[in-house]
Amino acid sequence: VQLTESGGGLVQPGGSLRLSCAASGSIFTINAMGWHRQIPGGERELVASFTRGGNINYADSVKGRFTISKESAKNTVYLQMNSLKPDDTAVYYCSGDITTTTYIRVDAWGQGTQVTVSS
Repeated sequence: VQLTESGGGLVQPGGSLRLSCAASGSIFTINAMGWHRQIPGGERELVASFTRGGNINYADSVKGRFTISKESAKNTVYLQMNSLKPDDTAVYYCSGDITTTTYIRVDAWGQGTQVTVSS
């Protein structure tokens, strides 16, 4: 199972970016997918996630600004980030709790994409 991210970059404060993450490989079902972020020397923190049952969670710091969505037919999850602040600068990682076609449950991570918010 692989997670491939795209969409990071440099944006000015107040701007927007959209991250994408596509899951591929021997996927039986996706139990949950989400986005985390990490700054140098810091811990990886949850930004937003959803479960197969439809529960969606956001970090308090991004509520009202970020929106997670999915396109199930493409095994893809998106993170729309609006009103970006310099504090949002981090490497963003996609995560997936996935059951494979051999019924093994795995925690998968993407390679990370840099988001820099600066004027």
